Amino acid sequence: MDDRQNGYSQAFKQIAKAANSSSPLKRVLNSIAKSTAKAMKAAGCSILLLNPQKEHLNIIAAYGLSDLYLRKGALNAHRSLPDILEGKVTAIFDVSQDKRAQYPEAAGIEKISSILGVPLLQMGEVVGEVRVYTHEPCHFSHADKDFLSTVANIVAITLEKGELYQELKAGHEETVTERRKLAETPKLPSSSLRPSSFGHPSEEEFARLLDFYRIEWLYEPRSFPLAWQENRVVEMFTPDFYLPELDLYIELTTLKQSLITEKNRKLRRLKALYPELNIKLLNKKDYLRLLAKYGYGRLGGRKVAGIDRVLFSHTQIQRRTTALAKRISHNYVGRQLVLVGILKGVVCFMADLMQNISLPLAVDFMAISYYGGNAEPAVKITKDLDTSIAGLDVLMVEDIVDTGMTLNYVLNHLSSHNPASLQVCTLLDKRARRLIDVPLDYVGFEIPDEFVVGYGLDYHGEYRNLPFIGALAPELIEEEGGK
Repeated sequence: MDDRQNGYSQAFKQIAKAANSSSPLKRVLNSIAKSTAKAMKAAGCSILLLNPQKEHLNIIAAYGLSDLYLRKGALNAHRSLPDILEGKVTAIFDVSQDKRAQYPEAAGIEKISSILGVPLLQMGEVVGEVRVYTHEPCHFSHADKDFLSTVANIVAITLEKGELYQELKAGHEETVTERRKLAETPKLPSSSLRPSSFGHPSEEEFARLLDFYRIEWLYEPRSFPLAWQENRVVEMFTPDFYLPELDLYIELTTLKQSLITEKNRKLRRLKALYPELNIKLLNKKDYLRLLAKYGYGRLGGRKVAGIDRVLFSHTQIQRRTTALAKRISHNYVGRQLVLVGILKGVVCFMADLMQNISLPLAVDFMAISYYGGNAEPAVKITKDLDTSIAGLDVLMVEDIVDTGMTLNYVLNHLSSHNPASLQVCTLLDKRARRLIDVPLDYVGFEIPDEFVVGYGLDYHGEYRNLPFIGALAPELIEEEGGK
């Protein structure tokens, strides 16, 4: 056994010991990164996770890399070693000449020549990467690639047992208990992965507001060089936040004119050097107005008043809808698919679902009304299907299923039209209120027994246009009938 193989064997012992320890997740991952870098005689190692939209990579652990390099900017997964997204082991021999390196200038300052990256897989899906960096140009061997791939597998197991995995599982089909816990107690990202302190109270307040609405954010994600002397950076600018969903950098400011004037000077310089950059300088009133523009903030007025808490963000909904559409596309290959929805609450979910289904399909809608008392409401169809579904494969699309009474009635009605098959896809499953055990073939999220609004769901005609799903404040809710 040569020295390199012996080093890998010893490293596996250290990595396995760290992964099986009771240490905090952040410390375990940093230890794995350290052992990996030392075993490969590399300058550094990093462990990265994809954001829910699979657009950006966030560094959650690293060893041997400077703070300046780690904060060089948001990593675009489609520009930085993009082949890893397809599950491929990827090597860059010369970072300065390879277009797959997103920040060659930063790598040059760090004196990084070569990079090896391997996919991090959970349930067969790429959720992140493990990378090593070398100062000297390196042709990585098969043994190097096999070692790093095995490290990635150990990292995946570590994440599975760690608290971070609870965030990753939000896009998969959790168990009933786990989904209910997620809905009842909205979790923020692990405190071990958040900044331990903020530079100003306004930044902490802004972060809390983003967390309430479950908007993804990175704190001080990148430092932009503004001035140089003899190839040495002498002035930099670090925006306070980056919002990946909006592709927007945010710099917060107080009302002190001296600070505003200096920041405006830096921003003008920044925009001149980096014209493609989307950045805004905001005070408290400005950022509330910005959030209101996207349907989130307090200045949105009546449409957000009364929201007790956000259960599922727009990003979570889109990620789950895409996953459901992928399953439906796979299961209905070669069949004549018709989506049927009940107006009006299903409109948002239906529109997003159908756009992500990669098969030819037809769409039809029904409308219903309720009559009788709240205890035993009866259902009346006020608009039936426009076309025949006889011999077709029908997928009933629902926004929410609670008692199951309405859905059971509609399914019986659709069955009388003799479809080739009839299944149900619902975004929300309020199983706690179930009276009739109707079959649900595709479920987005299970929720507790609370009144929810947003993303098409309303309360007395309001809240439908919210981009998230939130729980209405209990004191506002009158006794309602069940679907």
